[in-house]
Amino acid sequence: MKAAVIVFPGSNCDRDMAVALRAAGADVTMVWHKDAEIGDVDLVAVPGGFSFGDYLRCGAIAAQSPVCRALKQHVDRGGYALGVCNGFQVLTETGLLPGALMRNAGLKFVCRTVPLTVATSDSAFTQGYNAGDTIGLPVAHHDGNYTADDATLDALRDADRIAFTYSDNFNGSRNDIAGVLSANRRVLGMMPHPERAVDAATGSTAGSALFRGLVQQLAHA
Repeated sequence: MKAAVIVFPGSNCDRDMAVALRAAGADVTMVWHKDAEIGDVDLVAVPGGFSFGDYLRCGAIAAQSPVCRALKQHVDRGGYALGVCNGFQVLTETGLLPGALMRNAGLKFVCRTVPLTVATSDSAFTQGYNAGDTIGLPVAHHDGNYTADDATLDALRDADRIAFTYSDNFNGSRNDIAGVLSANRRVLGMMPHPERAVDAATGSTAGSALFRGLVQQLAHA
């Protein structure tokens, strides 16, 4: 499986993402935000951080980068994409996922491990878990409050496109949503950081199943 990790000015989880993907068996390249082409890859990962300093809305400037046009083309061709934290914000700003990420309900930056419920195992990203599993993943965000209109929320629920929910909704996200899938289930955006939970030496391996399952499926696609 070939993967590309996009790097924006202000990204701070790009190396973590590359390490997690390589540990799962992926061949990873790093792609700069000014690059107009991504290349022939199976997965594009949009990492966490504070792209362009989070000026304007989080992810809004990054969404206008040349590489995001290539990202859209990759997704339009049926490619897979994973956006984590700021990457999730970028995916909503590009229109690749519905909804928006607003300021946390408590108006504070939150950085800790939180319990999540796996809402579906029916995707390449979540097949390594069982629906209903509870896992702990780190969060580190100020603008992770997922919001969408009622029709969108109903559509996500009815199509089984909610990937993860917060067991303890600390940021105010509607319907406790922590991650959502695209209509074709090939794009996942999530606020928690699975790439920070892939090594027992750093406290947890709860995110490893996401990367292993993803690499295994795409390596055989």
